[in-house]
Parts: sequence; C-alpha cells; structure tokens
Amino acid sequence: MKYPGELRMKIELLFFGVLKEIVGQPAETIELPDGSRVRDVIFYYAHKAPRFEAMASSLAVSVNQEYSAPDRALRDGDEVGLLPPVSGGTNRRPASPDSAAEFMGAQFTGEVRITREPIDSNAIAARLKQPADGAAVIFDGVVRDNTRGRRTLYLVYESYESMAMKQMQALAAEARERFQVRGASIVHRLGRLEIGDTSVLIVVASAHRAAAFEACRWIIDTLKKTVPIWKKEYFEDGAVWADGEPFPEEIRHPGGTAGSLGAS
Repeated sequence: MKYPGELRMKIELLFFGVLKEIVGQPAETIELPDGSRVRDVIFYYAHKAPRFEAMASSLAVSVNQEYSAPDRALRDGDEVGLLPPVSGGTNRRPASPDSAAEFMGAQFTGEVRITREPIDSNAIAARLKQPADGAAVIFDGVVRDNTRGRRTLYLVYESYESMAMKQMQALAAEARERFQVRGASIVHRLGRLEIGDTSVLIVVASAHRAAAFEACRWIIDTLKKTVPIWKKEYFEDGAVWADGEPFPEEIRHPGGTAGSLGAS
C-alpha cells in the first residue's frame, strides 16, 4: 500500500488457521499511513481477498500478543495477529520449575506449557497433587476417530504460541483465584496427533471436589473460546480447519461487514 506524501509505518501481520490459506502466506509486512488503526488492517485484507471479507466479522485481532479493539491506533513495528475462531468448535518431558511451573513460596501450584511431545497425563497429575488436596479433577482431551460421520485419520494443531502461553497462564491464575482452588495445570500439544493421543490436559487440585469440578470445566470451556490454537482435521477424502466457536463479545471484532470495519 502506497500513500504518496504521507508518513508511513511498517506493520508485521501474522495469519493463522484458515486465514493462512486464504491469504496464501503465514506472515506479511505492510505499510500503512501514520495514524492507522486496527480496523484499517481488516479493511485492507477484506478488499484483497473475498473469502477474508466473508469472515471479517468473526475475527479477533491481537496487537503485540494482546486482544485488541478495532479502534486501537497502530505504531511502527507493531505485530498484528489476525485470528479466526479457535479450535474446539461446536463438535465438541517434565518441565523445569523456572520455565513451565508456578510456585507460591515452596508450594507447587501448577504448570502451564505447550509441547510437541506426547502428554504424560499421569505424571502431570502426580506432580500437582499434594497431601492437603481432597480432590484432583482431570480433563483429558483426546483425538477421536470421526467427525460428523467422516473418518478422521489424524489432526494437526497450530498456535500463536507466545500469545497462547500468556492466555493459558492467565487462565490458570484466574481459576485459582475465582474458584479458590489450590492448583491448576494446563498442557496443550501442537503438531500432528494420532487417534487416541491427548491434545490438551487440564488438572485442578483442591481441598473440595465441587470447586475442582467447576474450575476444570471453566478452564476448558474458556480455553476453547479464547486461546489462539487451531485444529486441522485430516480425513480419507480431504482436510479442513475445524469450525471454531465465536469469540466472546469482549474480544470479537465487532461489525457485520467489511465496510463498517473500515469506516473511520
């Protein structure tokens, strides 16, 4: 984009999930006039790719790994992520303490990490449980062999990793505070997963079972709507990006048309 006579800034664009295929690349640097806002990026791609325009109202946008409103002003060098609804949809090696776990004094309160290796559910649960816990609730999300009558061969997960880690860490911390549970671990796997593999593991430990159940359910439901991780399903007759649930209203890009997104 060229605007003769105007000061310009460079914006780094990242595309994920189906948007990579629509745009034809995972990343791009574009130039925008000084004073441009998030909505101007959406407007630009909506005009560039008709399929993008059809999705515009369902997208979320991040700026420097934080969800952003469409009227946010951009600055030179900003990293903007264009995010389709995340995986989950309507079909519903131990880490070192300083890199993957959180401690409160000497008490281990959980680990949060993304891995490309098989997830050891038993080991993660065993690390979290403490003598004071009266309950440990585990959600073990596994790859099933079919989707709506089509035989699934395998799945591939991808993520905006740095942002996903921040979101997952925030979920674990909020769950501990909101539900007054002692510990929460969240581990998600990326890459190719075979049938029966664990894709995501959530373990919540608490003195009482009710709080542990509630916290575990809240974490997985929120993760599936807000954490930037996408799933591609491979079938005998083709492959497709899994439909995601709509982003929550507070982070979803508002507006129903590309025109409204691009309005000043």
